[in-house]
Amino acid sequence: MNKILVTGATGQLGSAVVNELLQKVSASDISVLVRTPEKAADLKAKGVTIIKGDYTDYASLVAAFKDVEKLYFVSSSDVMNRFGQHQNVVKAAVEAGVGHIIFTSVQRKSEDGTSPVALIADAHWKTDDLISRSGLTYTILKHGLYTDILPMFMGDKVIETGTVFLPAGNGKSSYASRNDLAAAGAVILTTQGHENKVYEFGGPVSYSFHDIAEILSELSGKSIQYVSPSAEVYAEQLKSYGVADEMIQGAASFCVAIAQGEFDFPATDLETIMGSKPQSVKEYLKAAYHL
Repeated sequence: MNKILVTGATGQLGSAVVNELLQKVSASDISVLVRTPEKAADLKAKGVTIIKGDYTDYASLVAAFKDVEKLYFVSSSDVMNRFGQHQNVVKAAVEAGVGHIIFTSVQRKSEDGTSPVALIADAHWKTDDLISRSGLTYTILKHGLYTDILPMFMGDKVIETGTVFLPAGNGKSSYASRNDLAAAGAVILTTQGHENKVYEFGGPVSYSFHDIAEILSELSGKSIQYVSPSAEVYAEQLKSYGVADEMIQGAASFCVAIAQGEFDFPATDLETIMGSKPQSVKEYLKAAYHL
């Protein structure tokens, strides 16, 4: 097996990908790029090679990417500086002669700056374009919204309160769990036939929050309603609960984007790559809320 390198391996997605890989290949075939090696002590103990590097340190990237056959490139968490960091990664991959780059992009409808989450999404489509023109062999994984964000949006008391309160209108999204996305990523890293392809990694069915409230009602045996306020009323309500402005703005922006159909891309690519059914929204919510 040729050498695999995973970036962002101490983050939730990167670490999940490495754990999936460890079930498929020898730890000696896996390297990880991390900013803080101490945080990867558990991976080191399993025999994974730990390389210190940073998206802002170009020389560290070139050195890390030498002899790498497959690079799993997790998008930067630094929203304000994301595209510049991504440019470093792609340029370094070209210079180092990486065999195949696999990038964790996002599903989106708009690429003209009009999306309510343009600040977050635009760096991804620009990176997709950069990679496709780089000369590198690539696979672009257009991840749907994580199912994992639903409890974050709805809160841990949604069953008790009986209300999903979000400014998402009637918009639908094709959610996929982080674990399933990681499993699919590991398959792509260890099999052939994915060269120069773009995969839509949303779930097979799109759901509105009306649908999600119905699912929660069915699972809990209680009547859960969905109320969609304006983004302004939503922000005022959360502010009264003492929620930080940054969190309110982030959640509101995503919900308004959902209302506009920015993430409504149901697809079967995830099931095809995994070779099994992805976890459904219902299955995820049942586990998340212990129902």
